[in-house]
Amino acid sequence: MSKNVIRVMLIEDEEFDVRRIRRTVEPFADRIKIVDVFANGRLAVDQLEKSPNAYDVVIMDFQIAGGLMGEPLIRRIKEIDPALQIIVVTKMTINMTDYEFASRLLEAGATWYCTKYPADIDDFIYQPTDFILSIFNAYEKKRLELERRRSAARLEKSIEDILARKVIVGQSPAIQRLREQIQQCAATDTTVLIRGASGTGKELVATHIHYLSRRRLENFVPINCGSLPENLIESELFGYEKGAFTGADTSKPGLFELADRGTVFLDEITELPPNTQSTLLRVIQEGEIDKIGRTRRVRVDVRVIAATNRDLEREVNEGRFREDLYYRLNVLSIYVPPLAERREDIPLLVEHYFKRYSDDMGRTPPELSPAAWEVLLNYSWPGNVRQLQNVIQRLLLTGRGQLDREDVEAALGFQLRLRKEGDMEDWLKRWGDGKILPWREMEREFRKEYFRYVRKIASSDAEAARMLGLAPPNFHRMCRELGLK
Repeated sequence: MSKNVIRVMLIEDEEFDVRRIRRTVEPFADRIKIVDVFANGRLAVDQLEKSPNAYDVVIMDFQIAGGLMGEPLIRRIKEIDPALQIIVVTKMTINMTDYEFASRLLEAGATWYCTKYPADIDDFIYQPTDFILSIFNAYEKKRLELERRRSAARLEKSIEDILARKVIVGQSPAIQRLREQIQQCAATDTTVLIRGASGTGKELVATHIHYLSRRRLENFVPINCGSLPENLIESELFGYEKGAFTGADTSKPGLFELADRGTVFLDEITELPPNTQSTLLRVIQEGEIDKIGRTRRVRVDVRVIAATNRDLEREVNEGRFREDLYYRLNVLSIYVPPLAERREDIPLLVEHYFKRYSDDMGRTPPELSPAAWEVLLNYSWPGNVRQLQNVIQRLLLTGRGQLDREDVEAALGFQLRLRKEGDMEDWLKRWGDGKILPWREMEREFRKEYFRYVRKIASSDAEAARMLGLAPPNFHRMCRELGLK
């Protein structure tokens, strides 16, 4: 326990009782100091309002002069300083046990209460040892409460920093509606389904929902369902016990356990295999997980936010996604618009990412010519905000202070050339010599050429997968199907 002196305010209007309390704490003068004594509840409140940090513990008579006493006085003191601890001394419980009275005191905000005295005790307050211990306990409770507040304040500041770094950029009507939906979802605790094309910022939306919700001080655990190997996905999500299988040398908590009391974000939810979909449904319904190798289930309190870039209703109709899981996830739904539906936000996004990446690289943001702006504003942005981020990074890597149309076109590369009708015809003739090829054959050739191009400009296959909005396992599988090493 801290060696600091405990500063006490005494609210008592009977001098006889003031003397008895002073005598009771006198042996502990090096630890307990009665700073002020007030015989009037209103005067005590006035002093607390002037000097709210001057006291650690209030000891008060339940029936006090001044018109403000009892439970209203306790509540007023707690309004001034919720961390301030209150001990009530009263004659009202002489020779009786009144649980209802005690309950009312504790509900109002008192820490402890005691009977003043039986009639034959003159020098000390009744049960002096308990009384002294209650003062020490009240002080410790205040210290812990202040530490909790400081910790919460630090966490809140961290959350503000996270949201500042992950700001949703834009002022278009579509983005304003999106912000309103995020606020609505954050105010509830139910499951949320986020829809939108690849690169639109679905994880960003999930992050804002979590950090604006009541769970914001707990963990936010994002999971890309497409990046988890199918044979390991349930052990990753739900964990396993030591000895559950060969190689399980230690127990491992699953991602749902790590998110207990917080939020799990399941990105690319349609990539979950059918058996895992069934397990997830049970977890959402019952709030319990089955760990591999454990006979008893583990309770978890987790909010689930899921996201997909696919037509989920079509996935259900074609039997690839469980209908009952779909209804469990689709309680609240948010649509994240593609960049093509909010072109008025492009200048804000360009300036935001120029500044952000320039700061990271220690460079000065370049200036764009009107022609360069025209290209950026008129481009279709099939990869959405993620593609725009990549283009901005490529433009910064040129090291130029002035950027023109040619620089932007070079950064956009292969995709830009497909925009012009004449270029498209020339490109198609490369395979068909002017003849129409079957769609599936043409689609395969296009994907193969496009994948080859993206791998060429990307620094790694992981970056290529990210640029294409694919999970790495899906990217590698598609490369194998296309015959690309």
